[in-house]
Amino acid sequence: MTDETRGDERELEPDFEAEVETDEARVSALRAGLADYELDEEDAALLEAGEDDEDAYRLEPALPVLAIVGRPNVGKSALVNRILGRREAVVEDTPGVTRDRVSYKAEWNGRRFTLVDTGGWEPDARGIDRSVAQQAEIAVELADAVLFVVDVNVGPTSTDEHVVRMLRQSQRPVLLVANKSDDSRRDLEAASLWSLGLGEPYPVSALHGRGVADLLDLAIKALPEVSAVAKEEFGGPRRVALLGRPNVGKSSLLNKAAGEERVVVNDMAGTTRDPVDEQIELGGRVWRFVDTAGIRRRVHLQQGADFYATLRTQAALEKAEVAVVLLDVTEALSEQDVRIIDLVLESGRALVLAFNKWDQLDDERRRYLEREIEQDLAHVAWAPRVNISARTGRHLEKLVPALETALESWDKRIPTGKLNAFIADLVAAHPHPLRGGKQPRILFATQAGTRPPTFVLFTTGFLDPQYRRFIERRLREDYGFEGTPIVVNMRVREKRERR
Repeated sequence: MTDETRGDERELEPDFEAEVETDEARVSALRAGLADYELDEEDAALLEAGEDDEDAYRLEPALPVLAIVGRPNVGKSALVNRILGRREAVVEDTPGVTRDRVSYKAEWNGRRFTLVDTGGWEPDARGIDRSVAQQAEIAVELADAVLFVVDVNVGPTSTDEHVVRMLRQSQRPVLLVANKSDDSRRDLEAASLWSLGLGEPYPVSALHGRGVADLLDLAIKALPEVSAVAKEEFGGPRRVALLGRPNVGKSSLLNKAAGEERVVVNDMAGTTRDPVDEQIELGGRVWRFVDTAGIRRRVHLQQGADFYATLRTQAALEKAEVAVVLLDVTEALSEQDVRIIDLVLESGRALVLAFNKWDQLDDERRRYLEREIEQDLAHVAWAPRVNISARTGRHLEKLVPALETALESWDKRIPTGKLNAFIADLVAAHPHPLRGGKQPRILFATQAGTRPPTFVLFTTGFLDPQYRRFIERRLREDYGFEGTPIVVNMRVREKRERR
């Protein structure tokens, strides 16, 4: 470093310190001015809030994995719901409702573990049923212990015997579950399952909860403290929800990112019904991707499994931090596409737009697409756009910087001093229009939170929606916030009465 450079640094340091002192002085003066106004406890809490509320990320040991397998319609998903204590897995009195392997966090007697639900396993299956069977086999490979569910009313079948052979090859601890054993008479019928050669069958009724507690006690004993097969649970992997209309390519994108057939992909729309999550290494980072069922037109027009799948998708979005909305460029942007994007905005999650099937786009369709984006997606012009092909993996690497940018914006915090200086300059250059002969003033501004960035303006009167949108637009111009919604709230306060 040259003496000249050091000299420049010495000149800059006092300026920086002076700027900080000016910001702090401004904040102190503005806050002192608020003493003249009626403030409640919530106002005080907002003003006292710390500058940094970011969640700490930490590395946690991998939770042990318990997989549930069996042939179709033996009650696997009903057992999942009973163990979780809530209706999470899609259950319908039709074989084959569950198609992918789906993970849930569960707890029993203080022990946390990962519960994996699978589609029905059948030998010699073809087409989509073969894909479902492969997912069940992968689930067993990635499990520390297995619950093999059999219908006690049907008894052992040739399919069950095929499953047993598959389980023996896996060399995993297996508990044989005799489901639909609703009374003691059914318990006696469970004795026929000894013939499967997996040891003692445990009679349970997933529907009524009978025997499930005893089964879980045994399952917990079979699970190790730390998983021997699962990846470590990072607090850090950011959670990415894949959203879009049915058959837009969400599952193809997840499989291509994972480098394996992670979820069932089929030309039939609506193949995915449960959200499926997977830790994936992409761009040198670990991410947790959630592939969700396609959101159909209107929830109230759906029935059975599709109705609950839409609710699951909304729940998956709530658990995510950033949403990647896939849009099919070969088709016109639809009302559904816009509604899905609005769902992300309502949830306050970061947003990335992925235009899929870009390799199939011709010049004429490209012109129409740009016009559609201008008209229908103007309200999310701040969202990063990525042009990809989920099928071929083309430009998939561009997804990572877009995700990182959106999440960085989602976490961004503006120091209170700088925020108030920004507002003061803004109001001086563009004052709020008069309302009823009065001009509302902004007394103080603070960032109440991140994820998404939420700002609170203490004002002397109501700010027009257009003016709030103007503030949001200028915040984006000055501070970026690319890829995240911004919330600007007001707290209108009146002056204290002089006594």
